[in-house]
Amino acid sequence: MPEAAPPSIEFDMLPAALRPLAARGRTVRYRKGALLIQEGELRDEQFIVLTGRVRAYSTDERDREIVYGTYGPGEYLGEMSLDGGPRSASVVALEPTSCVMLTRQSLREHIAAEPDFAFELIGKVIHRARMATRSARSMALLDVYGRVAQLLDDAARPLPDGTRRIDQRLTHQEIAAHVGCSREMVSRLMKDLEAGDYIGVDAQRRIHVRRPLPHRW
Repeated sequence: MPEAAPPSIEFDMLPAALRPLAARGRTVRYRKGALLIQEGELRDEQFIVLTGRVRAYSTDERDREIVYGTYGPGEYLGEMSLDGGPRSASVVALEPTSCVMLTRQSLREHIAAEPDFAFELIGKVIHRARMATRSARSMALLDVYGRVAQLLDDAARPLPDGTRRIDQRLTHQEIAAHVGCSREMVSRLMKDLEAGDYIGVDAQRRIHVRRPLPHRW
């Protein structure tokens, strides 16, 4: 269960556009491994992440996992339940995490007071729908290496020296869950890419993309 907490300086770190909405909720804290959202539940709470990181995912009857995304401070979650249907994914805390929890009613009141926020919310839903479509397309049309390379390219940001770095510390298991394959397959591909000097891993376990990844492997 989440632990309720009073507002803190974390609230002031939110983007200014989200602060009026966050003021309508309450701050809760989750331990690493705690579930914020359970797939299939009929609940309508929304969450704004203040600190920490969470993962959205689904599992099948054999406990195979597919990851839809990881989210950090300033991101909000749970908007897909606004149609009244069951939760479409589970969300778990990857580390100690604090969030603002909002009810559907508080969100409705905020939209009534700030109509422009409805466009931002629609934009967020459309963006995630596009990402889901892209993920489905990748699963259908790309081989495992293509999906891994796409994930690395999407996550890496440019550095002044011309290389790129993935600031999020991705484990091989997390990569495997993102692209829908085994951890062993990811480990083999990453080892080969490292041996070819395409990628490297620094002391903080962040992946560096040293040069453009090959289209095929």
